[in-house]
Amino acid sequence: MLLWINAIRSRKVLVRIGCIIAFASAGLSAVEGSTNQASAETWWSLKPIARPPLPASVPGISNPIDLFIAAKQRARNLKPVGPADKAALLRRVYLDLIGIPPSPAEQEAFLADHSADAYEKVVDRLLENEQHAVRYARRWLDVLRYADADERMTAAPGIHLWRDWVINALHEDLPYDHFVQIQLTGRRANERTQMSATGYRSRREPRPGDLFALGFLARGAGESPQDLAISAVETVSSAFMGMTVGCAKCHDHRYDPITQRDFYAMKALFDPLVLRKITLASAADLMANSKAITESEKKRQPVERALNELIKPYKDRLTEERISMLPADVQAVIRKSERDRSIAEQKIADDYFPILRIDGGKLNEVMPEEVRKKYQDLQRQLSALGDAEPGRRGQNIPVFYTVEVDLLREQEKSYILTSGDPARPERNREVQPGWPFSTRESDFRDGRLEGFADWLTAPENPLFARVAVNRLWQWHFGEGLLRTSSDFGFLGGKPSHPALLDWLASEFVREKFSMKRMHRLMVTSQAYRMASEVGEECTSNLQLDPHNTYLWHFRLLRLEAEPIWDSLHAAAGTLDLKVGGPSFDAGDGRDNRRRGQGQLIPMEPTNAKRRGAYMIRGFSSSRDVVPSFLQAFDVDDGRAPCPMRTQTVTAPQALFLMNSTDIENASRDLSARLQKESLGDLEAAVELAYGLTVARAPSQAEKEWSLAYLEGDTGRLKQLSWLLFNLDEFIYVR
Repeated sequence: MLLWINAIRSRKVLVRIGCIIAFASAGLSAVEGSTNQASAETWWSLKPIARPPLPASVPGISNPIDLFIAAKQRARNLKPVGPADKAALLRRVYLDLIGIPPSPAEQEAFLADHSADAYEKVVDRLLENEQHAVRYARRWLDVLRYADADERMTAAPGIHLWRDWVINALHEDLPYDHFVQIQLTGRRANERTQMSATGYRSRREPRPGDLFALGFLARGAGESPQDLAISAVETVSSAFMGMTVGCAKCHDHRYDPITQRDFYAMKALFDPLVLRKITLASAADLMANSKAITESEKKRQPVERALNELIKPYKDRLTEERISMLPADVQAVIRKSERDRSIAEQKIADDYFPILRIDGGKLNEVMPEEVRKKYQDLQRQLSALGDAEPGRRGQNIPVFYTVEVDLLREQEKSYILTSGDPARPERNREVQPGWPFSTRESDFRDGRLEGFADWLTAPENPLFARVAVNRLWQWHFGEGLLRTSSDFGFLGGKPSHPALLDWLASEFVREKFSMKRMHRLMVTSQAYRMASEVGEECTSNLQLDPHNTYLWHFRLLRLEAEPIWDSLHAAAGTLDLKVGGPSFDAGDGRDNRRRGQGQLIPMEPTNAKRRGAYMIRGFSSSRDVVPSFLQAFDVDDGRAPCPMRTQTVTAPQALFLMNSTDIENASRDLSARLQKESLGDLEAAVELAYGLTVARAPSQAEKEWSLAYLEGDTGRLKQLSWLLFNLDEFIYVR
């Protein structure tokens, strides 16, 4: 059973099981027919985007979004509910756009502003706030499968710099096509080459900061040289094309026009890429580090010499026993010195290295007691002297892993892999670099990835803008116009409002792919500003559209983990709004450094009150990397793209809000804040408590109940704070 569980937890098995489940869920009848149903006719998402005309105007409606929605509602005899009250709308848009609730002063200012554009001014201010970029970077990084630590990820040290690049890009409102281009190539499309005064064209150096965008590709590099390419195909196709091409790794896609050859043609685009480690330090830092290594070696040499002499006879004996069990031809290779081996023989020796390696546990087993004590004492001495090579593994000198094209790998042929196994290339099935859905000849004059990126981000690509605006819609409204935001294929179904989706996509292109303009358009719509409450007068609507497909009210949304964390510490007055830097561990008493591929990843102190977007996440088969708080509130570990988080209601969530140390500390800090800012006036303290936790004034009944509960004792403000943190209203957006 344990072996099966461990296998399930590996990414490869998860992908294959997902493929099998998707295949089975569609029904065997489909299998008996065409193996590629979407190829029989052009699927809606693959048709060119034609900007649809706006529906007939409606009095009182100025946002085009609302015209499309109103037309659907009229056709189904649905009557939308009225607008949300101002306090609810303000909290909604704050938590949506920046992930932090409005302060009591901001609430008061908005409620007192009766100008026609009061709400629009709030939206504009929030979009310019740097915290908006932090909020939406976290959402994009779910899709792009960001992780701080992963036992398969070589690029863990410095990976947070990719996250910080995403934050900076969103804050600057980097156009979405550039946002994607830079993460694929490291350059903007118009900055790839340069011309000298003598007419010589050469590759242009990328902007220094854009280097960190390539963490997107470096994140996928693992143990096998082909992990990077396979990971890139799966993530790029899901995130930017909205197509689940992963199934085509093993066979032609059963439903979408994607063949196995298409998958490996895309993989060939990324096959030449290799990791490149960059040291992020000044010359003085490098010189100081070299000196530290020399000093460390001098101190360690006598102890290491004594240790090696002590273990040599026991290590030689164990090694000889293992070599003697190997085939004769392998023994002959192993007994040769490394310099005398051919390249093929060295490969054999490397393959057998894990078998022949003797670890400390085995040595302890064969040593006499007195020798074992000396061995352990020498090990303690070495440990006390510190790392053998300080700085070489990233502990003292910051590093970042980027990617670059290896010219030798670029000359190698690419093949289809049997069952997606990198060790089983089908030499009789060579593939050339390319991609599905393209209607024009590939142009690789600037490079393979550059040619692909140009096609992917082109305004005429029907998938690119559709997928992006649907994702933004999902984040604002809780559900995309197409519910499966990373599957625009046959199994993903069709959008609820196809004309609106195409109009938004065409508007996105017209607005030069500005994400902030698209955010503003969506959150200033009447559809976004509607109330979420459904009363008895909505009985007919509930019968006609029980799932609110046609948006006659705003969906009640549970906050994700990060804004819950941020709201908690914002109310307590302890939230650190610093932007950028290493991730932090939420606690549980664990070490604030995580190991990734033999390198310690720097983490901020465990008592940090930074925004939840900076909380560590990742995967290891031997320990939990994702803090229990994030796990409780449905945060994935980053092994696979997460287009939309699940929203469960579970006991661990309630236990966190009732019993955790974080809640205990936040209740204490909020109580102290209430006492200080209310100057001992309990009525003012109650009003402030509601404003800080649920961003509204208490009703008269709530105020009376709270004052009765306090019994005139300011010491009970801590218990009142705890109660407010445990309201459903605290973790839901209405």
